[in-house]
Amino acid sequence: MRYLMTAKASETAPDENLYVEMAKFVEELTAAGVLLATGGLEAGGVRVTSSGDEITVTDGPFAEAKEAVAGFALVEVRSKEEAIELTRRFRRIVGDGESVIQQVFG
Repeated sequence: MRYLMTAKASETAPDENLYVEMAKFVEELTAAGVLLATGGLEAGGVRVTSSGDEITVTDGPFAEAKEAVAGFALVEVRSKEEAIELTRRFRRIVGDGESVIQQVFG
């Protein structure tokens, strides 16, 4: 099963220890064949909405920056519970904040 794990932006600035611990975590998941992709996302982005035949394009950043996704990891695991446990480990490394886990179909 594939899961997309996203993390919302945090107000806490990362320190050197965070980078060291995150590198170990990424290395472990990569060696285990669990981590398929990871990355950070630009703060602004572009929002594309549709209503009938009308398509609207709006450049970011958007008013609710704290709701923006800052990074992601795509993992392949045996169960939803395993994805939750990986996300718990991630949150312990990065500290306070919010992550969302969604199963990827197809």
